[in-house]
Amino acid sequence: MMSGDRFWLTDAQFARLEPYLPRDTRGKPRVDDRRVISGIVHVLKSGGRWIDAPPEYGPRKTLYNRFVRWAAKGIWTDLFHALASAGGPPAQVLIDSSAVKAHRSASGGKGGRAVRRSAARGAGARPKSMR
Repeated sequence: MMSGDRFWLTDAQFARLEPYLPRDTRGKPRVDDRRVISGIVHVLKSGGRWIDAPPEYGPRKTLYNRFVRWAAKGIWTDLFHALASAGGPPAQVLIDSSAVKAHRSASGGKGGRAVRRSAARGAGARPKSMR
């Protein structure tokens, strides 16, 4: 859910994520997961720096540390796979295709305009050297 230019997980969105979040925390209680995940998504969507995250998401260092630690543990990947497979196969699939012009030498072959004889034509031709 977007509020102005801020991103916040809805109750339904967080309810889908919550079962996949780590529960093996030690020490002092974690900062609110919903708030921190919303802040992480906001930073990633906006393309901004962690230090520029709005203060209502909590400590900026917490956003960064949680993102990095969960990435190292594979939690983000697990979340993605769980959510992607939850709905089953998609009813529609979109394939995006782009046509890009490339320079004639972009394929790595020899460039130039010289006309070269085909190897197939040359195979039936008379040998150029004597045996």
